[in-house]
Amino acid sequence: MSVVVINALDVPEGGGAEIERRFAVRRHSVDGAPGFEGFQLLRPVAGESRYFVVTTWASREDFEQWQTSGARVAHSDGDGGSAPRRPVATGSTLLEFEVVDLGA
Repeated sequence: MSVVVINALDVPEGGGAEIERRFAVRRHSVDGAPGFEGFQLLRPVAGESRYFVVTTWASREDFEQWQTSGARVAHSDGDGGSAPRRPVATGSTLLEFEVVDLGA
């Protein structure tokens, strides 16, 4: 059963362009992780000010393995340069869901 993990990022006003640029630079950095199925970055347009980072995994175990691996640390260092960058987001909330199989 697939698992969807959403990281809701609190991005200060004016920080949207930078967060989008950073995600664009590293958009394929998780592609090779075992169990990784997909990624989307959602920009707020109405009724919400947070950005949502939506990832889909084959299992919760696959997500947890990536989360505790060195790959996650490298992924969070900005744009892949040698020096870590200052975070754009001022906070985040992690949400997790299972995909419900509604049958055929």
